[in-house]
Amino acid sequence: MLRAGGLVALPTETVYGLGADAENPVAVSRIFQVKGRPPNHPLIVHLGGAGLLDDWVEEVPKTARLLAEHFWPGPLTLVLRRGRRVPLEATGGLETVAVRVPDHPVALALLAAFGGGVTAPSANRFGSVSPTTAQHVRAELGDAVDFVLDGGSCEVGVESTIVDVTGDAPSILRPGGVTREELEAVLGHPLAVPATSSVRVPGQHPSHYAPRARVVLVEPEKVVAEAELARELGHRVGVFLPPALADTPVRAHAVARVPGSTAAYARGLYGFLRDLDQQGCDLIVASLPAEEGLGLAIANRLRRAAGPRTTV
Repeated sequence: MLRAGGLVALPTETVYGLGADAENPVAVSRIFQVKGRPPNHPLIVHLGGAGLLDDWVEEVPKTARLLAEHFWPGPLTLVLRRGRRVPLEATGGLETVAVRVPDHPVALALLAAFGGGVTAPSANRFGSVSPTTAQHVRAELGDAVDFVLDGGSCEVGVESTIVDVTGDAPSILRPGGVTREELEAVLGHPLAVPATSSVRVPGQHPSHYAPRARVVLVEPEKVVAEAELARELGHRVGVFLPPALADTPVRAHAVARVPGSTAAYARGLYGFLRDLDQQGCDLIVASLPAEEGLGLAIANRLRRAAGPRTTV
């Protein structure tokens, strides 16, 4: 299907991706059409192993090789200079390309059998909640996907960490499945997480990872009061109940109890958002976790989910 220019939804350890032959501009363009994704929003090229990196980028700095050695296969994406094999359609017109090696046996088997690179953003409509099961993909994209490869539920649950290694000082452009602390331990120095960047990468849109329900963020201790006030105002309220308030009664339409483990929270985050949508909530009240470890990625996703929306 990939060789014929089709679109294949494939499992990774982070989320399900909508895959196409990275060297086929027509197939890559179909990804943008199916997702409703802006054409200047770059894609990630997935490779079958770190040994293929030199085939797809112009140069590989020492920092990039070090990070690839430690974290690939895994939820880390590196931004490098585009090699000739990568069409501009895949990079949103940029001379940089984002690449990673996924840590999922089904994805790696597919990449090995295919023998090339696969561009694969999340297999959902642009800006909406990312899919972490094959069922999510089918429910959202239906027949627009030529083949859905079911690899079970995603283990990490949030997208990869994106690190820009094109300049003198690497920086995190999107927090994700590899934590800042893990990266800093390998590099031996602090890493910046800039709020904005001149390098365009996936996940930077102000509204992203968003359910149909509007998301409101408050301090953890105010979640219950905010939810009950919204209920009195006529909303069908969904609540992300923090671990510290796990036993607190709350009058709401639906409740998602946040796990105490950030790994479990990350794994379940998108499922919680989808479930509250399916239960008919029109407003979701949540709070941000401590921004350390995977909490940084979870907070990033919740802020984007609560971001200003340009469409109704």
